[in-house]
Amino acid sequence: MIRHALVALFALGLAAGSAAAQTAPPTPLSDPLLDRLAGTWVLRGTLQGKQTTHVVASEWVLGHQYVRILERSRETDAKGQPQYDAVVLIGWDAKAKEYQCLWLDNTAGGGLTPQSLGRGTRDGDAIRFSWKEPDGTVSFTNTFAYDKAANAWTWALDNIVKGKPVPFGRVTLTR
Repeated sequence: MIRHALVALFALGLAAGSAAAQTAPPTPLSDPLLDRLAGTWVLRGTLQGKQTTHVVASEWVLGHQYVRILERSRETDAKGQPQYDAVVLIGWDAKAKEYQCLWLDNTAGGGLTPQSLGRGTRDGDAIRFSWKEPDGTVSFTNTFAYDKAANAWTWALDNIVKGKPVPFGRVTLTR
């Protein structure tokens, strides 16, 4: 009887240990480049041919797994709401060895689509994110580039038309 109880306790211990291993939180992301994105910024530049100013606030969230960017235009609509409002999450896909960027904004009409998720690669102090259509063709890119000397970011946003970039926006984020 004692032997059966010990076997049962041992089995429970293994099951509990296995469950704990499966639910252990992921390791925090360590990325000095994304660390530089954390903080409050003023975005200025041109989007769709128009001068604009946005407020951008970025911080690490969800156990230091993602950088959350809240972007809101200073320009408002007739109801006093921001003309542009976005929530962006940037993380790292260790399996694919690439960045992921979930970009949700008030221009999308609601609903998540495969096009909501961009994938990015790093080159020095720049990350180029690409968003693809369901057929796999790249339809949009946004290159985040950090300038150490100026402690500023630039975002180069391009629509991709017939395989060629067409400028959508050029903005700079400063403190």
